[in-house]
Amino acid sequence: MPSEPEAPGLRERKKTATRAALSETALRLALERGLSQVRVEEIAAGAGVSPRTFNNYFSSKEEAVVSLLAGRVRRFREAIARHAAEEPLWDVIGGAALALVPTASETHQWRQWVGLIMGTPSLEAVYLRANASLERDLALDIADRTGTDPQSDLFPRLAACATVAAIRAALQFWLDNQESVSYSALLQRAIAEVAAGLPAPPGK
Repeated sequence: MPSEPEAPGLRERKKTATRAALSETALRLALERGLSQVRVEEIAAGAGVSPRTFNNYFSSKEEAVVSLLAGRVRRFREAIARHAAEEPLWDVIGGAALALVPTASETHQWRQWVGLIMGTPSLEAVYLRANASLERDLALDIADRTGTDPQSDLFPRLAACATVAAIRAALQFWLDNQESVSYSALLQRAIAEVAAGLPAPPGK
């Protein structure tokens, strides 16, 4: 069984809290006013820090808004790492993907937030870059679990890209269908359908 990750120290926890405060303030202001009407100075002030501190964490207000995804992506990858190596790959990915699902109390804001990202070209561009980064990291995670080499074997990259595409498709479908469908159920279905057409490497 993989070992539990070491708990972060006080300094790292403070940095994480500051980053989260900046992201949450950026999102709140963008939802209230529209992203174009929000200045970095206002985000920094709302989080109780200086603009210089903001610039230590983010290169733009767009990055601050989209970075709220980073926490969920980190939990997704951590959930993958906690599963035993012998568990079937797609079962692991499907279970770990639940870390991406908002709680019942978060659902309304989550829908607003994702709608803002998808409906704002500058935010969607940053979101797509974040997805590309996740694909690269996830390919390494998958390679470790399957004993494949991402430099010489197509499978880990293909599986990572398919997983991220399934996550994005489920999210977009959920947004388009309002309250009629469960995001969790959609996500599980999307990953299961990918798994049905992309089996693990031979012997894995």
